[in-house]
Amino acid sequence: MTRTIVESRTKTAIIGFDQPFCVIGERINPTGRKKLAAELEAGDFSTVEKDALEQVACGATMLDVNAGVVYNSNPNPNETEPPLMRKLIELVQSLVDVPLCIDSSVPAALEAGLEAAHGRPLLNSVTGEEERLEAILPLVKKYNVPVVAISNDDTGISEDPDVRFNVAKKIVQRAADYGIPAHDIVVDPLVMPIGAMATAGLQVFALVRRLREELGVNTTCGASNISFGLPNRHGINAAFLPMAIASGMTSAIMNPVRPQEMEAVRAANLLMNNDPHGAEWIRHNKPATPEGEAPVGARGGRENRRRRRAS
Repeated sequence: MTRTIVESRTKTAIIGFDQPFCVIGERINPTGRKKLAAELEAGDFSTVEKDALEQVACGATMLDVNAGVVYNSNPNPNETEPPLMRKLIELVQSLVDVPLCIDSSVPAALEAGLEAAHGRPLLNSVTGEEERLEAILPLVKKYNVPVVAISNDDTGISEDPDVRFNVAKKIVQRAADYGIPAHDIVVDPLVMPIGAMATAGLQVFALVRRLREELGVNTTCGASNISFGLPNRHGINAAFLPMAIASGMTSAIMNPVRPQEMEAVRAANLLMNNDPHGAEWIRHNKPATPEGEAPVGARGGRENRRRRRAS
């Protein structure tokens, strides 16, 4: 059974077919968040602190950390992104003790994050592009970490799911040449927006099944991509996630602060028998106990009732 091990200073998370779905919190990412980008450029980390704490409190298994800010004073990411990534990793680790996903398109920023990270983070990401393979796979081997493999290459992102599968297969094979095992490859088969491609959902479900059955790898995705451009995005995301989980997807980069989506993930864990005895589902859905009363079923409550009947 394929298991991808990620670690923080003291905690271990397992991404696997027989494990609860791994929720990778997406919020610490300035892409598309102008306010956060402006704060980071100004050296203000208050939103990062809030997002780190809130995502973990809402149930994130891991946190994605992206430092892709375009500085007006110096737009060269090779110079600005590595020190910011290091600072973000150190800050987040000082606040929460969960495994991290180090997210960047800049190899130097990835290495800066790896140098600062405790435990065994997930590296995000490598693609099938030759230049990217040659830059990232040695880092994965050097630091002995798992890596997200995105199914696009030098030709771009294909709408053909067979092409995307073959790119993933190529990455797994090239990783093996470096001595990187398949269980340390977490494939992102690329989720297309359903509003632009009616078969996007069907494609990703079929791809996830193939990746599991033929390559034996774990999978992830940017879950919110499926609903891009449509109204009630969280409703679509909440339907998509259990369907992807049932197809074999084992993790997603998503927003854990949205109760609708987290409830869907917890229900899927229960239905897939990855929530032992339903403990997590019950814990999150147990009715609140009125003030001054013992919880339903508590021994004290039963004894009090017996005493009242006896009198």
